[in-house]
Amino acid sequence: MSHSPVADVLVRTLIEAGAERIYGVVGDSLNPITDAVRRSQGRLRWIHVRHEEAGAFAASAEAQLSGRLAVCAGSCGPGHLHLINGLYDAHRSYAPVLALVSHIPSEEIGTAYFQETHPELLFRECSHFCEMASNPKQAPRLFRLAAQAALSRGGVSAVVLPGDVAALETEDPLPPVFSTTRPVVRPPDESLEQLASLLNAASRVTVFCGSGCQGAHAEVMALARALQAPVGHAYRGKEWIAYDNPYDVGMTGLLGFGAAYEAMHACDVLLLLGTDFPYDAFMPVRPHIAQVDLRPEHLGRRSRLDLGVCGDVRETLRALLPRLEQKEDRRHLETALETMVRAREKLDKHVREVGDHRPLHPEFVAALLDEVAAEDAVFTVDTGMCNAWSARYLRASARRRIIGSFTHGSMANALPQAIGAQLLYPGRQVISMSGDGGFAMLMGDFLTLAQYELPVKVVVFDNSSLGMVKLEMQVSGYPDTETDLVNPDFAKLAEAVGILGIRVEAPGEVRGAFERALAHPGPALVDVVTDPHALSMPPRVTLKQAAGFALAMTRLVLNGEGTEVKDTVDAQLHH
Repeated sequence: MSHSPVADVLVRTLIEAGAERIYGVVGDSLNPITDAVRRSQGRLRWIHVRHEEAGAFAASAEAQLSGRLAVCAGSCGPGHLHLINGLYDAHRSYAPVLALVSHIPSEEIGTAYFQETHPELLFRECSHFCEMASNPKQAPRLFRLAAQAALSRGGVSAVVLPGDVAALETEDPLPPVFSTTRPVVRPPDESLEQLASLLNAASRVTVFCGSGCQGAHAEVMALARALQAPVGHAYRGKEWIAYDNPYDVGMTGLLGFGAAYEAMHACDVLLLLGTDFPYDAFMPVRPHIAQVDLRPEHLGRRSRLDLGVCGDVRETLRALLPRLEQKEDRRHLETALETMVRAREKLDKHVREVGDHRPLHPEFVAALLDEVAAEDAVFTVDTGMCNAWSARYLRASARRRIIGSFTHGSMANALPQAIGAQLLYPGRQVISMSGDGGFAMLMGDFLTLAQYELPVKVVVFDNSSLGMVKLEMQVSGYPDTETDLVNPDFAKLAEAVGILGIRVEAPGEVRGAFERALAHPGPALVDVVTDPHALSMPPRVTLKQAAGFALAMTRLVLNGEGTEVKDTVDAQLHH
């Protein structure tokens, strides 16, 4: 049997598993691997990011959008530590990502050597699989197991590989075979009958959908039609459910709008489909609650549960629909839809009212961006206020994708996720909706757009503040502190690195700036100066939250500051 370096076997395994790129920063302990990639004749490509965290986010985006294996790498010590935040995001988004965690020389492990860490402990919590290849004979099987775990379970696998082991020879294994399709999970008939009985006996049913409804749009519509049920969704369910949906009542939660909150609280039965919605404060307690989820550990994790059904949403609904009785009473549905129409009209009216304001209102900016973007655009959205504006003003379509750090909730995700998205879809419109705080945090990888000539369009919502943190402080009754940012002219910064930069300060400039940037063949940045006092209110403002705002504003005014902020908050609460 022939022999090859361990690094060569690793590269061949990744190629066989469907990987096309490795995102990372090269370093000495990775040298055998980067050389093996160089010799792969383009079948596996190294993407040199400026920070390993950005590489992990880029891999996460590629894996989420494609469903295929994506790879990131970090050299020993500080290099692989930088991966962790992006890997947490990938793992919590069920993105099949393999992390190559390079390690110090094997004979030095355990001696507090230069740059030594304990990767098997560090990466255990953000992975399904985390093992060290300490022996060249062990390595080929370990690589295969890691790739298969990421693909089959959806999430991260971490392979810890000392640099010296990567350079050693090992026996060439037979080409690995990977299973890239997941099995269909259908509940037993007993569970389906229980669920059907619960739904048939109810007079008012509301359906709430999450990312587990991917591929089940037709089945959810058939379910809503049979039950005359309004359909709400979590943010991760929006791209799968909100389009071509006559039963849509929007979102609930901190970012929500529409009638989802009311519909979920006014029903007799709430049916949760493929959602692990984290904000239990927005979940009702009065109705019966049934939940369908592929992962049994999610059943009842966020709310009281009367019936839990383990199964794939699409296959569960296909088996359930023949058991349902057609409902004729549409009063619950029509009430929710009327509330949704009023909420949508209110949002649209607000956009019209603030359309000529300076500083620009971010709602107006997001609504215009939605209008000019392609129907198959990929949006990556920063955590914070950009989440709120994208949730409320970006339309879903059958071909659009909207991703962000929706479960991990990290800052600075949008730009690096856009890198992964654009490399996956080179001919598709990719738009990063970046907050100024998030953009600045990983701004170094803006250079990656220039280096690889990636035509990503970065829209910076430049309000010179950490807006969501400001809001959270005020809700809790604290005057906002240390949330203000001193920003450069981001458009001039873009021009300095060879990227088209456009700065927008007036309402009449917004559409033209977006159209120019989107038509530009290379990367572009639009720096939109927005009002730092524009707030995103949740769909229900509690007395405690209102009291918090009042207390925070009172403290500011008593200190001789914050009158302008107080006026804005009063208007938002009234609105």
